[in-house]
Amino acid sequence: MSGYTPDVLAEVDWLARRETHERRVREWTDPHQQRAARGEKHPVYDFLFDYYAFRPAWLKRWHPGPDVILAGPAAREYLRWPEYRETPEGVGIDPAALPAHRLTFVHWLRDLLTAMQARPAFFGCYGLHEWAMVYRLTPEEIRHRQLPLRLPPEEVARIVEGSAITCSHFDAFRFFTTPARQLNRLQPTRETVPQLEQRGCLHANMDLYKWAFKLAPFTPSELVADCFALAWKIREVDMRASPYDVRAFGFAPIPVETPAGRAEYEQLQRGFTARGEPLRERLIALCERLLAASS
Repeated sequence: MSGYTPDVLAEVDWLARRETHERRVREWTDPHQQRAARGEKHPVYDFLFDYYAFRPAWLKRWHPGPDVILAGPAAREYLRWPEYRETPEGVGIDPAALPAHRLTFVHWLRDLLTAMQARPAFFGCYGLHEWAMVYRLTPEEIRHRQLPLRLPPEEVARIVEGSAITCSHFDAFRFFTTPARQLNRLQPTRETVPQLEQRGCLHANMDLYKWAFKLAPFTPSELVADCFALAWKIREVDMRASPYDVRAFGFAPIPVETPAGRAEYEQLQRGFTARGEPLRERLIALCERLLAASS
């Protein structure tokens, strides 16, 4: 921890921060776990736990992040994680404890996020990736078979074929149906992510949550939760703008097949981009701190 002045938190203060974090995330995790116990699926919110594969228990767990020392005897419980060290002032996570094999990822992520901050945002995709994921599928092949489509399949196909599909996000593009892929103006691959990922993309901003938890336990848990909160709202819009009818779950459609719907989508997209930028900056700063500790 040399070169950085740690922030020493009294036991009463860091316990309060931990409780605040746990209370905050339980608003998301408790309903999910209750639904899972009943065997219920939620086509909007389950994605945030299933696709991203970060368990609710991990999301609830609080870590202070680098350069924070937890004072008091209760802090010793954190020594069960190998990244923590005991100091004369208390217990804190050691940024230099990041395993060498993870440093390559941190370098890659820092460069990706920095490039995205400098790259102009694009707001002309209108959420049509979800439409391309059901294009020319039979009802039995559709991923969310429990949800009806808002429009007949032929109308969905007509909208896809008559639109400029411009998806830059590989992890969305890879779920396009085979005939839809050739309609996309871009052909993203895993290797071209650093060149194509851009901060106007809803999924790129959702992925800030993924990048935050992939750096755990070094990521301050408040940052993980802030990224999750953004992903939660984006997921709602993602499904509202899709061809699926999610009104039964309380979500009004955003009809991106109309000019008014596209204008609404773009306005929301711009708002998410603005919310994502300071989160991305915080993740870049965390990467820089971890890289500095390894040098």
